[in-house]
Amino acid sequence: MFVKMRTFCYINYYRKLLKTARLHRFYSSNEGKEKNIRNIGILAHIDAGKTTTTERMLFYSGTIRSMGEVHHGNTVTDYMEQERQRGITITSAAVSFPWRDSQINLIDTPGHIDFTMEVEQSLAVLDGAVIVLDASAGVEAQTLTVWRQASGYRVPRILYLNKMDRSDASAAACARSVRDKLHAEPLLLHTDVRHEDKLIGLIDLLSLEEVIWTHGRGQNFSRRRLTEKEDGRKWESAMTAHKELVDTLSGIDDQLADTIIAQETLDIKPKELEQAIRRSTLSMKAFPLLCGSSYKNIGVQTLMDGIISYLPSPAEGHKLYRTFTNDLAARAFKVQHDDQRGVLTFLRLYSGEISKGQKIYNLGQDKSEQIGALYVALADEYKPVEKVTAGNIAVVSSLKGTMTGDLVTSTQAAATRAKTHLAKWLQEPGAKDQLMLPSARQRLQAMETEPSNEELADVLLGIGTTIPEPVFLCSIEPPSVSQQTALEAALAELQREDPSLRVTTDPDSGQMVLAGMGELHLDIIKERIIREYKIDVELGPLQIAYREALLGAARHTQLVDRKMGGNRQFCKITMSAKNVKGVPHDKILKLDKSGDSAANLSHLHPRHLSAIKQGVSTAIMHGPKLGCPVVDVQVTLHWFEIGRGTSDSVVTAGVAQCLRKVFEASESMLLEPVMSLEVVSPESHSSRVLADLARRRTIIQHIHVRHQNKVIDCLAPLSELLGYSSTLRSLSSGLATFTMEFHSYQQMSPYDEEKAIKSVTGF
Repeated sequence: MFVKMRTFCYINYYRKLLKTARLHRFYSSNEGKEKNIRNIGILAHIDAGKTTTTERMLFYSGTIRSMGEVHHGNTVTDYMEQERQRGITITSAAVSFPWRDSQINLIDTPGHIDFTMEVEQSLAVLDGAVIVLDASAGVEAQTLTVWRQASGYRVPRILYLNKMDRSDASAAACARSVRDKLHAEPLLLHTDVRHEDKLIGLIDLLSLEEVIWTHGRGQNFSRRRLTEKEDGRKWESAMTAHKELVDTLSGIDDQLADTIIAQETLDIKPKELEQAIRRSTLSMKAFPLLCGSSYKNIGVQTLMDGIISYLPSPAEGHKLYRTFTNDLAARAFKVQHDDQRGVLTFLRLYSGEISKGQKIYNLGQDKSEQIGALYVALADEYKPVEKVTAGNIAVVSSLKGTMTGDLVTSTQAAATRAKTHLAKWLQEPGAKDQLMLPSARQRLQAMETEPSNEELADVLLGIGTTIPEPVFLCSIEPPSVSQQTALEAALAELQREDPSLRVTTDPDSGQMVLAGMGELHLDIIKERIIREYKIDVELGPLQIAYREALLGAARHTQLVDRKMGGNRQFCKITMSAKNVKGVPHDKILKLDKSGDSAANLSHLHPRHLSAIKQGVSTAIMHGPKLGCPVVDVQVTLHWFEIGRGTSDSVVTAGVAQCLRKVFEASESMLLEPVMSLEVVSPESHSSRVLADLARRRTIIQHIHVRHQNKVIDCLAPLSELLGYSSTLRSLSSGLATFTMEFHSYQQMSPYDEEKAIKSVTGF
């Protein structure tokens, strides 16, 4: 027994040593050149097979010795207890593995809409992405969302048709759905090979080879070139598909079209076709479509070959960061709290290198910080290293202020040099559009005047990710007052990890209020507080995050004149408010430029203006009807008088009081969150599902048939969808599924408004 135990310990020791050596090979030296690195993300709808595909990649690259399964709860990237219990991905995980003399840094992202923020953060730092599709379903609701997000960040993509082993899988139908729903040009590179209706391999339409996976765990496969004599109809259909591919490619890639014209033949070498596909993928004119079945261990190696062949290296992506030349440029895309190591910040390095204990400068926050230890990550395992080079992902400890989306460099001088380079580059025609990210575009739209190239450079480099508005609220309470401080600390940590989680304190009741992206999101937060922080918290009933908008316009003058602590506090404020659709946050307050008002406000001190803005921000957080935030409102300051020695807090309170009176006089209406809902139900149960949806105030937009299922696309008020999963399960005998995401805020009818007020206030 003792000898067996000792042997096991030796084997385990050497396994860990080998893994560390492999990671050191890629990270601690410059031998892994940038062109041999691929930073990619795996994105998909729920249950398309992202985590299974990642697990197979790690196994075939030799990084892990045995494959885990999602349903067994033993995969590398789903390492959180909640992920393993529920069989879903909640947090993005970074893993690195070698393939074909290259290194793939891969981020496995969640598919659930409640964790869309994790996907958004990851996309900001990726060079390329693999979009996994269920080959029997094609493009689904969440696929559309991740595709839209990836397009915003201009990330080149390849599509992987997973679950090709299913009898209802169809590569041609998936290609049509990509064309129709994503408005993208797919390049089908594989067709399936079946024997007795079982998937056994693929036909590579580039080289016209048959790739057959033999017995074992998918490690063994053979390649054989198809011939007209031996393969007959199979060769014929492959040849037709090959010609279609060449035809499509020649219409997209001018270089290939020139080659065809020069050679006067469509018989192009596979290498030239591969290069044409790469050029089309990088320019995002077309997207390669690869096939396989990760669970059945077929097609994963060809997918990894596709990643190396078609997706960009760090040197080919993110032109924005080339302005740093050889200086360090890295973006934080994830913050995590570790029991042993403290706060860990994940950084994607675009240029330069980072060393243990180095000092860094944060451009967004304009301050320097000292990093502690330096690691590379394999999901939840961290290996200490001395330095990490450009193109890789580093994990650093001890950063106190750096948040998700922040850009860091080595010194303030390096940041200034990069901004100067960028401002010069922006003078070139078309440079602005090439470098624009979604969050930068939002910032620029909010600016009143056209920014100079220097200001534009500041916006482009200092920008973080956009945070979606939460749609659910609930109160959170510790089991006793003694644990209140511990709970506040836990929530502060969770907020830094997940920016889509908001924590506020209700001014009337003093209760802490959690706001999140969905029922599952808040449920996971509760579980994490109980498991990781050992605080047995209670969540109140879920409430909808309503908004309020003004119906009319009103004006009010507020006079504050009282003695406080022996000093006279005096200020007189006249303000008005009206509904203005889509007003940017920094344009909510407007100064009256007419006649007497302009003369009065010309002497407004910046300190007092800051106090007035603070008062406006406080007032719009609580509308007159339900105390919900007021949206689409523009406030105008007409008059402002202040006595000597009056404190800023009195000004802020006076402005807030004045606006409350204005809002009451204007009257308001409630706006409710409306969700975009997709329900997939067997035809046998669809009439009951549709009848139930009709009772929930839904607007049916589209119904189509996919195999034996009806797919119902509709808009539904969020208040009508509380607990919908259990209702749908009972209506369809557990066969129907649904996905939803936030669509917009819409006005309610007087009857529904009354019902909502009653459900929130109780009367």
